[in-house]
Order: sequence, then C-alpha cells, then structure tokens
Amino acid sequence: MSNVGIVAVGGYDEIGRNMTAIRIGQDVVVMDMGVRLDRVQIHEDTDVESLHSSELIAMGAIPDDSVIENSAGQVRVIACTHGHLDHIGAISKLAHRYKAPIVATPFTADLINQEIKSERIFNVGNQVISMKAGEKMQVTPDIELEFVRVQHSIVDCVFAAIHTKFGVILYANDFKIDRNPTLGEPPDFQRLRQLGRKGVLALITETTNAGISGKTPSEQIAKDLVWDVLMGTEESRSGVLVTTFSSHIARIKAIIEAARKMGRKPVLLGRSMEKYWGTAIRTGYADRDDGLTVYGRRKSVDKALKRIMQEGKDKYLPIMTGHQGEPGAILSRVANGETEYQVDSGDKVVFSAGIIPQPLNISNRYIVETKLKMKGARIYDNIHVSGHACREDHWELLRMINPQHVIPSHGTLSTHGSYLMMAEETGYNLGYSVHMIRNGQELILD
Repeated sequence: MSNVGIVAVGGYDEIGRNMTAIRIGQDVVVMDMGVRLDRVQIHEDTDVESLHSSELIAMGAIPDDSVIENSAGQVRVIACTHGHLDHIGAISKLAHRYKAPIVATPFTADLINQEIKSERIFNVGNQVISMKAGEKMQVTPDIELEFVRVQHSIVDCVFAAIHTKFGVILYANDFKIDRNPTLGEPPDFQRLRQLGRKGVLALITETTNAGISGKTPSEQIAKDLVWDVLMGTEESRSGVLVTTFSSHIARIKAIIEAARKMGRKPVLLGRSMEKYWGTAIRTGYADRDDGLTVYGRRKSVDKALKRIMQEGKDKYLPIMTGHQGEPGAILSRVANGETEYQVDSGDKVVFSAGIIPQPLNISNRYIVETKLKMKGARIYDNIHVSGHACREDHWELLRMINPQHVIPSHGTLSTHGSYLMMAEETGYNLGYSVHMIRNGQELILD
C-alpha cells in the first residue's frame, strides 16, 4: 500500500491510554502505550503488575490494540515520548506482542525498564533502546525516527519526527512552549522550523488544554509561586506539608530549595517519589544528596512521619504523594489519621498540582481537602502551572511547522472541538486538512 495510515488505538476519545499506530505502506511505527489512570484507581503509588491485559482492556484502562492487526502492517518500532504512565504504563502488558524494539529518551527508558522488571504476568523481552533528543534511528531503509527536544511537566520529553518518502509525520504528545524552563533546555525551535521547511505531512497533537485561552506559563512561574507560598510560612512553627507530581522533577527541586531556605529539612515520601527521584539521580537530572532523605515503603514512611512528630513538625518539610486525593497515597493516609503525623489547627497543606479533570479525581481531592480542613489545616490550592500547551501555544506550533494535515489526539470531543476551532482560524478545514478520528479508526492519507 503506497499510502500513510494513522490508526487511533487509544487516547482519541479520552485523556489517557495514549497509543497511535502510524502505518507507512506495510511498516508500522507505534507511538506510546499508556494507561487510563482513573479506570482502575491507578495513581502514583499503585501498580497493575498482577492484572492481565485482557482485564485491563475490558475495563478501558489500556488500549485495545487489536485494531493494529486489521491495519495490515508489520510493527517495526515502539517509540515513547516521555515517562508519564498515560504514555508508558501499558508497555509491560502489550509490548511483548510485537517483535520490535522500544525506543525512548534515557529518563523514559529507565522508567520503562522498571515497569518491565516489575511485571508479574507477561515476559516482555523487547529490547529497550535509549536515544537522546536530537538523535535519529534508521527504522527501515525508508523510515527514520528522530527525537526533537520539547518541554513538559516531566524531564526528557520529546516530539517524534518520523521521516518517510511521503513527508514527515510529527507526533506531538505532550508539550508546552516554555522558553524559560527551570530544568533542561527550551524546545528545539530551530529544528521544528527546519522540519516545517522540509515538509510535514501530518501533525498528531494533544488537545488537553486547547480550550484554555492564552499561553501556558513557564515552569519558572510555578517555582516563584511555590517559593512565595513556602517562604510566607518560614516564621511559622506550624507543620507544612507539600504534595506534587512525583514525576515532576523540576517542581520537586524547587520545593527542596525552598525548604532549605526556610531552614527545614526536605523529606520525600511515597513509593513513586522514591521511584522517580531514583531515576532522576541515575540519569543526571538530580544529585545524590546526603541531605535529602527519601522513603518509599509504607513502614519506612510511617517511621519517618513518627520521627517528624517527635522532633518537631517545624523542622521538616514533607513532600508527599496524594495531590489527587488518591486512596492509599500518603496525604490521604495523613488526612484519614492512619499515620502518627497529626494535622493541627494552622498547619498548612500546599497542593502544587492541578486536579486532573476527571470526576473520580475531583471527588477524591474534595474528600481529602475536606478532611484536612476539618482538622484545621489551611489549604493552599493549585500552586501550579500546567505542563500542557494552551490555545496560543498550539497556534504557535501550527504556524511553526505548517503541516498539510492535523490530527487531534490525547483528549475528549470537547478538547478536540476547541482545537478544531483554533485550527480553522489558522486556515485548516475539518475533513480536508484537520481530521477528527476516534479510537479504533484509521485515517488514510493518500
């Protein structure tokens, strides 16, 4: 077949379980294999090692990749753009079905290897290849994979540029246009413009925040917000707790710096905090620091919280999991009185994370905040900036690369609709140059 097919495997009807198969003639490049976090109450301290892929597919937690069998192509490579679970969380359940290597940046590859190692049902024997942003890999004589540096709420995030005889297909999940990041370098705008001049056949892009006007603020703004809140508590002898994304290394580093400025000892609490911080150390994004203690297992976390109570809450700044109110996460256990850490009137709880816009998360977060308020805690909410592009960032990317075709992904009908309106303002037309596809469908680009 002398055409290109874009197969929507997962993430085109919802936020999460991202997976796209890009068919170039008879060859297929698979992009991402993620989970939908709310379908199985997965959060940063829960794993699905013991669940079978068929169970997870049935509950809509991972992509139904049977659609790839119907696209009449041979999978040559599985490429992952970054290390969030909604992009790599299904690799341990699905990758073994394909005789293809898994390619990811060093930080992401380390996380993938951890996922594979902890899997209890399937033997994932795929080779995991680490490839840095700016590097290329020859997949077949006619297909080349290139990683282009971008910024997101996790380090080592890239766009995947798939070079074919039909033109470049640019897979852009997830990203923000951050010209002043606190960790890592800004997006590689020069390379993106070069790709635009070469000729981009299709752009596949997330629409998570496409309905939000303006630009997404830089992570530097989030750092300033965190510092402003925490430094405002430095004279207080009350307890201060912070919760944020375990995978957001830049944010955690900002909180650690603020803790030391306050004269408090930072402590990372939670299994995923231990996991991601360890990965950051191994890949050079964090230093092995004797002054920072990390506790992952429940018993060691409980001992640490007991010691904090004994030595004085004013001497520590615990940084913990639980920003979505996930049952079993550290903050939820503190709110439930399941640890020896006592929240007293005037203690401060800082949520350096937005609520992921799904009903379950909204409900869980409300419950935890209410329990904390009942104990007298002061809540500092949404001390955060998003890792996803807003409307004007999407407009800027479109103008930068001028793709012939645009396919919205990683979102709902509502977010896709917002993106569509922006694209039409830029000169694209629904059904002609911008295409709405749903999970299980294939778009043919002749």
